[in-house]
Amino acid sequence: MASLPGFRKVNGLMLGKHFTDETIYYVFGYKPTADDVFIVTYPKCGTTWLQHIVYYIYNDGQPRPSREDFSARTPFFEVLGADATANLVRPAAIKTHLPFEYQPYSEQAKYIYVARNPFDCCVSFYNHYKVFPEYDFADGTFEKFFELFLEGNVDFGDYFHHLLSWYPHRNDPNVLFLTYEDLKKDVKAGVLKIADFLGSEYGERLRLNAAVLDSIIQLTDFESMKKVVNNDIKEVRSRQSEMPIEELPRSVQLFRQACGDAVKKPVTKDFVRKGQVGDWRNYFSDEQIERLWERIKLKTAGSDVMELWEGLDFMKFAP
Repeated sequence: MASLPGFRKVNGLMLGKHFTDETIYYVFGYKPTADDVFIVTYPKCGTTWLQHIVYYIYNDGQPRPSREDFSARTPFFEVLGADATANLVRPAAIKTHLPFEYQPYSEQAKYIYVARNPFDCCVSFYNHYKVFPEYDFADGTFEKFFELFLEGNVDFGDYFHHLLSWYPHRNDPNVLFLTYEDLKKDVKAGVLKIADFLGSEYGERLRLNAAVLDSIIQLTDFESMKKVVNNDIKEVRSRQSEMPIEELPRSVQLFRQACGDAVKKPVTKDFVRKGQVGDWRNYFSDEQIERLWERIKLKTAGSDVMELWEGLDFMKFAP
């Protein structure tokens, strides 16, 4: 199935119109510094959760002073472009969804990569498309999105290409490779692992102060985070759509110009929705299970990457 209207490839990377050429080319050309930390995922694989975990590790388990502080320390690079680095408040973690070959890379910078199983990722991505008016997919069906996902005609392209571009780097000293499912299974262990990776001082602090660790876990609990994030998105989009365009940051001006009237439409569904492992069972037909497994076999031939999810129920359908 062809991509949705407004999608195109930028240097070979599939992107919607809301990711503008100016911001994307800035990202492609960015030279990371030694104190840069990147949170990298394919879309809908736990990015927002990781942003909050890293933010609260840096913030010593204290509630954020403002939405603006959180945004300045965990910016979405492909949306904000130059505005992300110009306004970066360190310590920070820059969010990206880029495959490895597009990712601004330095052996001195740090990268936290989060993988999520393709079945749950597909379902979450489908619901993401229905949230934001710029996709014009409010009435889109899962059947239609499944075809787009299977063929890689979605933001940031093929799921398996993305995963397999980062998987060989999972043991690099400057890469922390996690799975969404392992983090859900043991949040405390995951938070400590992330803290250690960010810097030994962060891990030591959490081990010496259980109250700080407990606070981070509580602040990043799904229900707590869901309420905050969904409210933030609705408020920010409403405010930005009403402001005179000349008063907005350059990246937001570009976004509004690219999306047209879609930015004036309200977000009526939740961006952070369920955060479950196994929600795919509520969407996939038997035929779709079979077809996704055919794709998995084709794309991951010769790789052990699917062993990341050994023991999960979707694995029993493997041919």
